[in-house]
Amino acid sequence: MLVTGRGAGRHPEIVDLALRSRVPVGLVTDQELATVSDATTPQGIVAVCPALDVDLATALAGAPRLIVCCAEIRDPGNAGTVIRCADAAGADAVILGSASVDLYNPKTVRASTGSLFHLPIVTDADLPVALDRCRDRGLQVLAAAGGGAYALDELVRNGDLAQPTVWLLGNEARGLDQDLLVAADRVVSVPIYGAAESLNLSTAAAVCLYASAFAQR
Repeated sequence: MLVTGRGAGRHPEIVDLALRSRVPVGLVTDQELATVSDATTPQGIVAVCPALDVDLATALAGAPRLIVCCAEIRDPGNAGTVIRCADAAGADAVILGSASVDLYNPKTVRASTGSLFHLPIVTDADLPVALDRCRDRGLQVLAAAGGGAYALDELVRNGDLAQPTVWLLGNEARGLDQDLLVAADRVVSVPIYGAAESLNLSTAAAVCLYASAFAQR
């Protein structure tokens, strides 16, 4: 861990924990810290950590009831926000397809606001295989897409969202490819009641995840 004098003064408990955990700690200047951080205003502490690699079997262990699966999510801010929403809604795991943004992109990490460390996240997943494994565990697969045959509020009224569910989300610009739409049990749209053309991906994720979270509780 690298820390400036200002950073150590602001967060002594972090420095103490690192030292007690035998993590090497180096004192650096603000200028030196800026060379290893992409933040405009670094917080005064930078740590080097191993990646958290989670396989699909580990993520699906137990009895998962709510999972979000992202196909080709490319914007790091969206990816981090989806992870944050999944965490807030009590999801059991997040699965990122093979063409998705790097989980450890600095913008993804910051947008997750710590949720990156709260739930299992599978990266570089083969989505058809992942969806089959989810079905094996008893989860229904709902694809979120504009123009879907089922409206989200309809599923809420019918009680269908009380079932263990995987929400499948597509690329920000293109949505979901046809092969993934066909692989879903239902294609679901979020109703647009005003004049907006569509919802941002992470906003749609929040709406769908919370609809399931409410129904399951």
